[in-house]
Amino acid sequence: MFPIVPANSAASYPTNDEGIFGYGLTDTYLSMTNLVSNAGVVASDTAGVGTARMGLGACEYGGDKGIFAYGSLGGANVVSMSNLVSNAGVVASDTAGVGTARVYAAGCGYGGDKGIFGFGNVSGTQVSMTNLVSNTGVVASDVAGVGGGREGTAGCEYGGDKGIFGFGYEAASPHLVSTTNLISNAGVVSSDVAGVGTIRTNIGACGYGEDTGIFSTGSAGDVTNLVSNTGVVASDVAGVGSNRDGTAGCEYGGDKGIFGYGAGLTNVSNLVSNVGVVGDDVAGVGTARRLLAACSFN
Repeated sequence: MFPIVPANSAASYPTNDEGIFGYGLTDTYLSMTNLVSNAGVVASDTAGVGTARMGLGACEYGGDKGIFAYGSLGGANVVSMSNLVSNAGVVASDTAGVGTARVYAAGCGYGGDKGIFGFGNVSGTQVSMTNLVSNTGVVASDVAGVGGGREGTAGCEYGGDKGIFGFGYEAASPHLVSTTNLISNAGVVSSDVAGVGTIRTNIGACGYGEDTGIFSTGSAGDVTNLVSNTGVVASDVAGVGSNRDGTAGCEYGGDKGIFGYGAGLTNVSNLVSNVGVVGDDVAGVGTARRLLAACSFN
């Protein structure tokens, strides 16, 4: 006999307990990582695995694992290689790149167990192409971009199984934008949605509260913007903590988030509660750096 499921029962989606910050830039390119516990505590540096680089993206896949991909090794030397993160937070060696090499791409999860990388800079040109990540961590070839090309955008999950890319820098004046693009639970990217909030680039984003998200700080304003469980971006909320760009964010504790590191070369972090409230600066742990990436796992 089949179990009876109430008609109004909510779908269940994976939520991860721990996170990881990785790679980035000081006066040199780095590959070190820092784990985040299920209480939001950032651990000291773990020796880097894989090619040191900055301006990469990261996202979850498989329900409990993560992946870092793309980035710059300096100058015109950009790559498409990736590094998988196990459900114990162990980073694997380089996997040969798939898709167009680029820097300043963004990543987020979708569909409950898959991921997507999108946008970025290719040889000085802002692009909107995307690459899907399977539930086994395999990066697919390029999908023609939807929306205007831009770099320095960020991505996060919302609605349990969907995602959103937002903000960034585009070629046309005034260059900085707050444009967003929704990602369906099948990984389809929507056309541009008129931006809400302060225009800026090099921002962080993460999920919180199991089905909502948040964009934070960036190059032009110490503000945050919450994302509802239907993908609607709210107006600016006054920022808390240090104003910095080139930061990264990820989920932890199943329903909370964390932003860490950033320009000015800092290693401070700010916790995000399960209702989207950003906390004061927490004393930094690990090597201060910027233009890194982060994702959750486990």
